[in-house]
This record gives sequence, structure tokens and C-alpha cells, in this order.
Amino acid sequence: MFAALAAGDDVPPSGCLRAEGVMEAALLLGAATAGELDRAMDDCYRQAFGRTLADDFGDDWREFYPFPQIPAMGRRAPVYPSTRD
Repeated sequence: MFAALAAGDDVPPSGCLRAEGVMEAALLLGAATAGELDRAMDDCYRQAFGRTLADDFGDDWREFYPFPQIPAMGRRAPVYPSTRD
């Protein structure tokens, strides 16, 4: 997901929601802790963007994106005025 976003591609919401569901299931089943999942996600983010989640979203990024929410957004599309107004 992060590799696609770093390449400028779009990621369907279904993929993000599915990944969030798997993260929540892993937590509920005791397969991983929230911290372990966040570290794994941060590793994937760093591989794709060359920066950490904290670098791009601040040290308190989990306060704005509560677990299991994934901060995955595409780049803003360039918008140009179509009229002189």
C-alpha cells in the first residue's frame, strides 16, 4: 500500500480497510500487540518513503489516527482554475 502511494498511485479504500481489519484481528487474537503492528507498519512506510510515520505525521500521529487506522493518503491532485475568475 505504501509503495503504491510513494509511486504516486492510488490505493482503493477497500485495501486499506482490509489491512486495518487484519491488524485489529491480530491484536484481538493475541498474535501481535498494537506496538508491534505499528513498528511493522513504520518499517513498511520507511521502505516506501524513506521517512518514518513520525517524520511525516508527527510524534503523536496515533492520536489523530487511532489504532488500527492507517495513515495512507494519496498525493493531492493538481487543480488549475478553469476560468479567469
